[in-house]
Amino acid sequence: MAQPIFFKSPPSSTLAEIAALTKAHLVDPERGAQQIKGLASLDEAGPMHLAFFDNLKYADQLAATKAGALLVHQRFEAQVPKGVAVLRAAKPFHAFVQIAREWHSDALRPQSWFGTEGIAPSAIIDPTAQLEDGVIVDPLVVIGPRVEIGSGTVIGAGAVIGADVKIGRDCNVGAKTTIQFALIGNNVLIHPGCNIGQDGYGFIFFGPSGHVKVPQTGRVLIQNNVEVGAGSTIDRGSLRDTVIGEGTKVDNQVQIGHNVTIGRHCLLAAQIGLAGSLTIGDNVALGAKVGINNHLKIGDGAQVTAMSAVKDDIPANGRWGGHFAKPTKQWFREILAVERLVRDGETKGEGKE
Repeated sequence: MAQPIFFKSPPSSTLAEIAALTKAHLVDPERGAQQIKGLASLDEAGPMHLAFFDNLKYADQLAATKAGALLVHQRFEAQVPKGVAVLRAAKPFHAFVQIAREWHSDALRPQSWFGTEGIAPSAIIDPTAQLEDGVIVDPLVVIGPRVEIGSGTVIGAGAVIGADVKIGRDCNVGAKTTIQFALIGNNVLIHPGCNIGQDGYGFIFFGPSGHVKVPQTGRVLIQNNVEVGAGSTIDRGSLRDTVIGEGTKVDNQVQIGHNVTIGRHCLLAAQIGLAGSLTIGDNVALGAKVGINNHLKIGDGAQVTAMSAVKDDIPANGRWGGHFAKPTKQWFREILAVERLVRDGETKGEGKE
């Protein structure tokens, strides 16, 4: 199994303690004193590990697991190998994550890479910047004029914070991230290598003197509890602000164009490209590599499958996919129709040399 050498070792716990924490039912109460010293996947777990099972895709790993104990739904209990203690849970993975969060809380939020307390001597901070007590600033950070940073926030090594930026409390700004023209709320996690607040891609194209740049005078507003994955880019607005709503989670290498408004509690997977002036509602889920054209509206609760290209508005709670994206039922019917045509052609000998 993966060795957690970069994180604190979890405490040894009994099955009775784990059952109490997760509200799982220990099927054999006589094993309540059995010790568990770590978490592992089914295929790598040993007698001192806790694992979970909730997907028949991994039935072979379940049959061969050497885990000491297993969080499992009641319907799968009969498949658990003899000798493995069973913790019955309605949602095994949720219970497993609850334990993981308890034992590995240090992995939930990055801290100073260098164990810095306070401000590193090599950091450059403008005298007009205001940092509340408890801010940690790693080496080689540059913080510009009139910046405000709330207590409990960690600024990673080599980060550059431009003039007048406001960052709330209990945030984390990853190493080599740049932030300008932005207002950031509380408990925001920005992973390394992000670029936030640079000007958007705005031009009058193909004029007599070439492409004419349009001034981008808006801001980036990131609300509370947002997470932005490594290497992502969020352009500032032109006439209106670019907004990332409360609780939204952005994966790595996502491009968010100028004037985009993203609602609350959205999920954006890796390598998504959002063109300018989009409006995305609350609780929207976009799969990896989705591309959405500019000036569209994606309704609340909509879902778009990975690698889809969106050129039309999507209604609330719509399930769309494909290239170009359309309602998934229609998309699947079209795929089946094309496959049927190919099979019929092969049956008739068409397409053979």
